[in-house]
Amino acid sequence: MRIPRIYLPLPLTIGATVRLDDNAFNHAVRVLRLKSGAALILFNGGGGAFSATLADVSKREAWAQVTEYLPGEVESPLRITLGQGVSRGEKMDYTLQKAVELGVTMIQPLFTERGGVDLKDERLQRKIEHWRGIVIGASEQCGRNQLTELREPLALRSWLAQSLDPGLRLLLDPSAERSLRHLEPPMEPVTLLIGPEGGLSPAEIIQAGQAGFLSIRLGPRVLRTETAGLAALAAMQALWGDWN
Repeated sequence: MRIPRIYLPLPLTIGATVRLDDNAFNHAVRVLRLKSGAALILFNGGGGAFSATLADVSKREAWAQVTEYLPGEVESPLRITLGQGVSRGEKMDYTLQKAVELGVTMIQPLFTERGGVDLKDERLQRKIEHWRGIVIGASEQCGRNQLTELREPLALRSWLAQSLDPGLRLLLDPSAERSLRHLEPPMEPVTLLIGPEGGLSPAEIIQAGQAGFLSIRLGPRVLRTETAGLAALAAMQALWGDWN
């Protein structure tokens, strides 16, 4: 049986006994039903992981004994920021989960003209916390020890008006003539912009171009928002990353 990986945002050192927080406790004890003596792998998102053993489990809390440092990493050599137009319900969840599995470094949710998603105040904060849970769960599953950074959602126009990270900036556009194969392997970080279910408006595409985004296409078919970014990430990992 595969040893469960649990995210625990605490300092971890060999020999320490640490209390599982509510999320880790729920995952390990209530979902996986682990008992005292069970083996765990703990990571705190800062790189590396630790072997541990559940030392004490009660109805409301559990502790783990940290036993060994595990230095291995599975991070991609590509540093990719995904600017993703916010989509409805489970589509956004799916995109976040798979983007983490595909090695993305950072995710910037974006509100766009055609997105049709209205999130404000407490409802927005609940959604952000839900998305963070998706990111953590995907990291636990896929073996990554460094958490993908999930930024606070922004309006696309506000994001494009900022001083964006340097490097290659790409926009998926089914009408573009250029493909990934026409580009040189990037030596700097990549920022990938994906529109929502209704696509980006002409004005948004123009603004993205003014912000230095190159329009590219992924073949002759129009892809859904939850497919487009993941297909592009997979293609970049195959062409330039660690899918070799």
